[in-house]
Amino acid sequence: MALLDELLKYISSGQVFGLPTMAFMAIPFVVGVVLGLMIKKALKMAILLTIIVALATYLGIVSVSLDKLKAVFDAYGSQAAMYAAMVIALLPLSAGLVIGLIIAFKFG
Repeated sequence: MALLDELLKYISSGQVFGLPTMAFMAIPFVVGVVLGLMIKKALKMAILLTIIVALATYLGIVSVSLDKLKAVFDAYGSQAAMYAAMVIALLPLSAGLVIGLIIAFKFG
């Protein structure tokens, strides 16, 4: 019990890099909420863009072939993977981030 009391005392009254511990622990949660809102908005835009391209292809306005898609993936695929790895490496992975992502994705 002494260890738990010591931990709770540190969380409630300690400081990390000059910030109160509770504020320092809230940073990943806020990052998760912002990231969740951005991901949800990007998914909505991707779905809308997919529907527009499918409709334009059906009506014959745009021609999409597998060769064109392969060329796009060849040109930008490695860059996209590199940037995705950089973003994931910079994120403060914690329970606060995951909870923030879930809350923003569900209620955002």
